[in-house]
Amino acid sequence: MQDSFALAGLVIAAFLISLPCGFFRESFKKFSIPWLFLVHLPIPLVIHFRYLTGFSWRVIPFTLGAAIAGQVLGGKYKRRLKHVDKKTKRQP
Repeated sequence: MQDSFALAGLVIAAFLISLPCGFFRESFKKFSIPWLFLVHLPIPLVIHFRYLTGFSWRVIPFTLGAAIAGQVLGGKYKRRLKHVDKKTKRQP
């Protein structure tokens, strides 16, 4: 039971670490150095947390999926904010 709570915490941590990275990634040109840095920044942190919690490599698909989801949702949120800003600026 404790392992399932630890795994859920690890997956949530991977998501929350990746969320701001995805948000800031949207500000840079795709495949530029800062863009690549922000894409890969959460990986060492998630690996470190995985080792701290004592999980093996078998939980990598869960943490990787959560990290990708965080990147995607962070980017979508940034695009939505840009779209809302453009919409409000057009109105006289």
